[in-house]
Amino acid sequence: MLRERLKALRKERGFSQKSLSQQLGVSQQAVGKWETGRSSPDPETLAKLAELLDTSADYLLGIAQSSPRAQRLLGGYEESPIPVVGTVRAGYGALAFEEDYGSEYARVKDPESYFYLVVKGDSMEPRIQDGDLALVHRQQTLENGDLGVMVFGEGEGTLKKYIQRGNSVILQPFNPAYEPKVLRGEELDQLFIAGRVVETKAKW
Repeated sequence: MLRERLKALRKERGFSQKSLSQQLGVSQQAVGKWETGRSSPDPETLAKLAELLDTSADYLLGIAQSSPRAQRLLGGYEESPIPVVGTVRAGYGALAFEEDYGSEYARVKDPESYFYLVVKGDSMEPRIQDGDLALVHRQQTLENGDLGVMVFGEGEGTLKKYIQRGNSVILQPFNPAYEPKVLRGEELDQLFIAGRVVETKAKW
């Protein structure tokens, strides 16, 4: 494993065997032997080698499946299964999920704080289609202009743009064929924010 990963990373980082050997203070022949599997670097050299190649010793040795550099490029988080639900309702100050569609993977820091919602209807077209998946971070507040999932009264969760204007809140659809819903006064007490949409993707 070491020989394959060492050779691939050396080329990827733009080192020749000679330039890498000079950085490490070893002979070019030593690097050649590592890459053919005839010998291995000692622990101290291995640590220096990993630093030069912007990776980890565990990755070079095949213990880790992905390098720290790759993890950083992917946001630093491993893929985690996130539950996919068809309906969101508010009940007793908490969220009630209905219609279990299994799970979909996402790279997020705290997967237990997220859920996927299957988008229903065409009120958010053309940007979001019926059947798309919306990745939602569970939170009870939204910033002006956020795309969120809100539950109003006894209804189902709806995906809309959240707009604050004075003492009112507007739930704005993207589709011009639909009227925005304006909430004022006591109506705002019936608005339950389920979370903020962080991304959407076509799935179903």
